[in-house]
Amino acid sequence: MNPDHTMFSVSINPLANHGELSVLFSGEGKPLPLHQMGPAVHDYYLIHTVFAGEGVFTIRGRTYRCSVGDTFVIFPGELFSYVADTEQPWHYAWVAFVGRSVGTTLAALGITPENAVVPGESGGMRHLYRRLRSSFQQSGYPVLADMEAGGWLRLLLGRLGQANRQRLTEKPAAESEIERQIGRAIRYLELQYTQPVSIEALAQSLGYHRTYLCKMFKQSTGVAPMQYLFKIRMERAKQLLGTSMTIDQVASSVGFNDALYFSKQFRKWCGMAPSAYRRAEV
Repeated sequence: MNPDHTMFSVSINPLANHGELSVLFSGEGKPLPLHQMGPAVHDYYLIHTVFAGEGVFTIRGRTYRCSVGDTFVIFPGELFSYVADTEQPWHYAWVAFVGRSVGTTLAALGITPENAVVPGESGGMRHLYRRLRSSFQQSGYPVLADMEAGGWLRLLLGRLGQANRQRLTEKPAAESEIERQIGRAIRYLELQYTQPVSIEALAQSLGYHRTYLCKMFKQSTGVAPMQYLFKIRMERAKQLLGTSMTIDQVASSVGFNDALYFSKQFRKWCGMAPSAYRRAEV
């Protein structure tokens, strides 16, 4: 038992990956009145969510009084401190994590050192923290523990983003319904170019007639959907022709079952056959 707490537990990730997003440790505690951390700095991100009581958190010279449902975020390299209330010391859970994408992800959620507290989101958070910590108990399978903990952390951050969205100062640019649907169509073509693509089926899935979708797609992108798809396939084929893959393999990888037909289409696009393009690029 930690002498500064009436309840304290912490679980360590057996395999801290340090990749895109990796949990280091997580815990839960009930500190005594006036228990204080800092002023100090950490070399990792650390968030606390308050389940009961209250306390004060300070970062970048700004002081926040946090109570039930609030989450405060400590950023690596940022001087911080926090102290439990005299009368009603807080009960909280915490999770520490690192990763290449963390700063960008938190900023996208509106969480920055200047906006380091997300207020009023406790529903379901305690369950997420507990499931995250329980994932570390997969004895003998550290890779699985790391992956599962990362999944629970993403759910936890998603919940914070939902709670924080009303505080964002920059709202997404207004889009019409058709603009959103054209964006979906583009995303679909960019992800499904390796498969047989039916513009008719795509239009139906978006709730538009094929003719109308094609008209609006061309108005937005300057080309028809099939031309856009063709460009995606040919640009990807150029990349693959720079590898040791055969022409048949390249054709199959960009959505052509017939290598001869692919070669004819590539010649139309590039002005030379795939084999000639490959030799020219060597």
